[in-house]
Amino acid sequence: MINDKLPKIWYGGDYNPEQWEADTWAEDDRMFKLAGIDVATINVFSWALTQRSEDEYDFDWLDETMDRLQRNGVGVCLATSTGAHPAWMAKKYPEVTRVDFNGRKRKFGGRHNSCPNSPVFRHFSRLIAGKLAERYKDHPALLIWHVSNEYGGYCYCDNCASAFRDWLRQRYGTLEEVNKAWNTRFWGHTFYDWDEIVPPNAISEEWNGNRTNFQGISLDYRRFMSASLLECYKIEYEEIKKHTPNVPVTTNLMGFYPELDYFEWAKHLDVVSWDNYPSLDTPFSYTAMTHDLMRGLKQGQPFMLMEQTPSQQNWQAYNSLKRPGVMRLWSYQAVARGADTVMFFQLRRSVGACEKYHGAVIEHVGHEHTRVFREAAELGAELQKLGDRLLDSRSAAKVAIVYDWENRWALDLTSGPTVALNYVHEVHKYYDALFKLGIQTDMIGVEADLSGYDIVIAPVLYMVKSDYALKVESFVEAGGTFVTTFFSGIVNENDIVTLGGYPGELRKVLGIWAEEIDALFPDARNQVVMKSPIGALNGEYECGLLCDLIHAEGAEVLATYGSDFYKGMPALTVNRYGKGQAWYVATSPDQRFMEDFMANLAAGKGIAPLAKLPAGVEAAERVKDGKSFLFLLNHNAEEAVVELSEAGGVDLLTDEAVSGSVKLAAKGVSIIERKR
Repeated sequence: MINDKLPKIWYGGDYNPEQWEADTWAEDDRMFKLAGIDVATINVFSWALTQRSEDEYDFDWLDETMDRLQRNGVGVCLATSTGAHPAWMAKKYPEVTRVDFNGRKRKFGGRHNSCPNSPVFRHFSRLIAGKLAERYKDHPALLIWHVSNEYGGYCYCDNCASAFRDWLRQRYGTLEEVNKAWNTRFWGHTFYDWDEIVPPNAISEEWNGNRTNFQGISLDYRRFMSASLLECYKIEYEEIKKHTPNVPVTTNLMGFYPELDYFEWAKHLDVVSWDNYPSLDTPFSYTAMTHDLMRGLKQGQPFMLMEQTPSQQNWQAYNSLKRPGVMRLWSYQAVARGADTVMFFQLRRSVGACEKYHGAVIEHVGHEHTRVFREAAELGAELQKLGDRLLDSRSAAKVAIVYDWENRWALDLTSGPTVALNYVHEVHKYYDALFKLGIQTDMIGVEADLSGYDIVIAPVLYMVKSDYALKVESFVEAGGTFVTTFFSGIVNENDIVTLGGYPGELRKVLGIWAEEIDALFPDARNQVVMKSPIGALNGEYECGLLCDLIHAEGAEVLATYGSDFYKGMPALTVNRYGKGQAWYVATSPDQRFMEDFMANLAAGKGIAPLAKLPAGVEAAERVKDGKSFLFLLNHNAEEAVVELSEAGGVDLLTDEAVSGSVKLAAKGVSIIERKR
């Protein structure tokens, strides 16, 4: 449980009373009660208000806000406000602002403009975090700490260059090891002095974002920047814990955000929290996958949905309204996949600046007679009714998909074989197939224990880190089913090719080797032709993107390519290894193949779908104390009927008994409690 001071699914969001006058605060108090709001995130960007100069602090407004919320039964998620430094700091200490990718020194402006390796920024952020923690450590409204906000962005200043060299010394020890790890004899890049190393950006090694001359240098700079920003978080975390050791601390993550290694970050968060902003056309399965990734960051621990919009975003190209029922539906999707909170940005719409058209529970009209407010109030009442029944319940998935940020960085930075290779997209293809089949899936990192799973899928595992191949071998040998794909096992964690034939260290367990890799143009297709039916797998499927030209060396060939000069070469293999199986999908097949393949693997392991799902309906399960909570979510604009694969139970939202089948209204939700 995140915090037992409020033992229910928290309901609320970001609140900025400092932007309003006292008469508006009274209306906020009244409308929060109407909507069932019981948690407010405050002080997110108020550093300049609480610290007016280097030595002048003013907490009066924050004292008043904390006390008022407490009087009105609203708990506080208290932010440290360090996501945007004050203007006086940038003026007095210019070193605090960043140097961008193009080598330009930033002036004051925006947010996340603080150099993460600036001693000045670290000094003042530690101070403000400590002062807040000391002042409010015993305040009864305090539920959780929120450090900074949506960390991100890299810096390339002299402070960062110096810190990068220190980081390299710690990682490699000597320049000789750095030169070896980066293969610097290529293009005459051998370094003889630490000060010769500079950050890789548009005026050194990189261009167009992820294009680089030296993958090893650029990969390490991403590791270093993720670690630098994490260090900023840890500085505040440690200061807060001195005063409030028993109050949880978090910062809000951003799903598949590419710049930070969230598996590493999660080790230092008491609870994972994240901000969910899908577009109207974002696949439902992609949002589900992101929730599952956030749950997987701390081995299945429930997470906080820290932000979502009640109605529309303001920063996307096309900021569509959430249609009636969608806010409720997507809120329960988060809960179904591990959220123990439902929170919004924002509770009241701002009147100016870039977020004034971002949706809110309280709209600019200022009263409760809006569609959005009515829907928010109805959801608030339902969450009150659910109480603590779902809190701290977990996933019981027997299938896992491996996702690794460093592997993504390496794939994004690699110089070939195709610009069309998108790691997240390839991962999503496998997840989407399992989602449509109604098979619960965990998203895990490379450090996760595999022993609790029957099937582990690692799409495009280009980078194989130290000892990971041994972990895979042990898993398969003990009876597990492992799946990986084209362009896997190519390099080590320094992006140095593993010699002796692809897929490198995975070659033994997979029983194949890849001689060449063909990159197909966007409109080109090949075929995966099954040699004979295997369960749901039968006939011919389309494939594209990349085709590995592989040879079996112990693996059984189940399908071959249907055209081009490598017609008849293996496209799908399985290798019996110990008690288990290791599969290799040598290309990127179409979605029909994916669904047939996943259905076949699940059936082979006796993993049944959660329910028989019509198109557009989602199923997920949380378990707790011998009970199962089956969530059924209808993303369709019309009614749907779901056939249950197991015994029925009681719908927690209606208190009605259900069995056999469940009728879901358009955008409808059912939560069925049943015994396991």
